[in-house]
Amino acid sequence: MTAREPNDASAAGEVSPDAAPAASDASTPDDVLDAEQVLDADSAEAGDVLAAVEAKAAEHLADLQRLQAEYVNYRKRVERDRGAVVDLAVAKVIEGLIPVLDDIAAARSHGELDGPFAAIAEKLEASLGRLGWGQYGAEGDEFDPALHEALASAPDSDVKEPTVREVAQLGHRLGERILRPARVVVAQPE
Repeated sequence: MTAREPNDASAAGEVSPDAAPAASDASTPDDVLDAEQVLDADSAEAGDVLAAVEAKAAEHLADLQRLQAEYVNYRKRVERDRGAVVDLAVAKVIEGLIPVLDDIAAARSHGELDGPFAAIAEKLEASLGRLGWGQYGAEGDEFDPALHEALASAPDSDVKEPTVREVAQLGHRLGERILRPARVVVAQPE
């Protein structure tokens, strides 16, 4: 194609956007008024369409925010449930070991725990301690029915409030959870 030959678009009657308007396309004042009325009508319709689109976008945004909040809550619930399952599994294992731990405590109190068995017992208790396990209950503690199970009760003039006189079996806890209350004999004030 040479510089003087028309391109296919102009030959087909199409007008390029940068082409100057022909003299016959000149607008008259009546045509301008009609165009302004059309623009005003189009603006009103465009405003309605824009308002509808904005309302739909706001609706989608609200749905997205709701779904995001539900997802965040779901993740928190799953993490909390996972933690609860782990805590429950650890508690079940320790509950199964309570008779062994009672035997270790009894052997220790009678002076029969020595040598390699003492080292094994200490390692077991240290491992359980890292999981949050602990023993409690000592003579002289204030009696608390939430922490202690009273096996017997006897009056005592030396105490002003119910007090643990003797510990039959130590209590076991995992964190704040009581696995087994301490079994005690209680001294009651007279």
